[in-house]
Amino acid sequence: MNKNVLLKISWEALEWERDHWIDPKFTKELSLQIKEIKENGFNVAIVLWWWNIFRWIAWAANWMDRTAADYMWMLATVMNWIAMQDALESVWCETRLMSALDIPEVWEKYIKRRWLRHLEKWRIVICVAWTWNPYFTTDTAWVLRALELECELMIKATKVDWVYTKDPVKNKDAVLIEKASYEEIIKKNIKVMDQTWIALARDWWLKLRVVSLYNKWDILKACNWENVWTLIS
Repeated sequence: MNKNVLLKISWEALEWERDHWIDPKFTKELSLQIKEIKENGFNVAIVLWWWNIFRWIAWAANWMDRTAADYMWMLATVMNWIAMQDALESVWCETRLMSALDIPEVWEKYIKRRWLRHLEKWRIVICVAWTWNPYFTTDTAWVLRALELECELMIKATKVDWVYTKDPVKNKDAVLIEKASYEEIIKKNIKVMDQTWIALARDWWLKLRVVSLYNKWDILKACNWENVWTLIS
């Protein structure tokens, strides 16, 4: 089995139990989970998505050009990626930041062959600035990078432990979904990821696991194909 895994970490990761920007305790715990995945023989690449100082992109786009708002959003999150790299290296993981945006003092320019070379050397690679295109979300970068790296599996670590028909935090009648096809997700308009990129994942036979960000070792269990979380394929 291909051992390349692309992990997407949602915006709750840094905040955890704090109202402000970074919770260093939780970030370190997450880094230990990622280290464990690596030590179990998986090549790990990460796409990060979380808010920062420039948080309300939809609000900003109402009074300024949407393209400008998107660029501001992506630039504002630069410090998040650096924080994640620092957390991983604090637990002795060798990492590389690779970006679609060229800032050589901070990270490397994204080149597929270079990224694969880093994975061959057992480095954890963090995808920075996504595709650096306005109007496209982190789901865009997530699926594109998974295809380029020939990943067998994508894992989305989020605040809920399964996929539901509705947001279970807001809707008590939300129904748990253990397994679904991409066709079903599109037809029922279930908000797992952007519809456009669900279609792309479907067309290229990518498998997606949705796991809890807060249950210890859940990400590793998903890598090992333990059937305890939602599988979309």
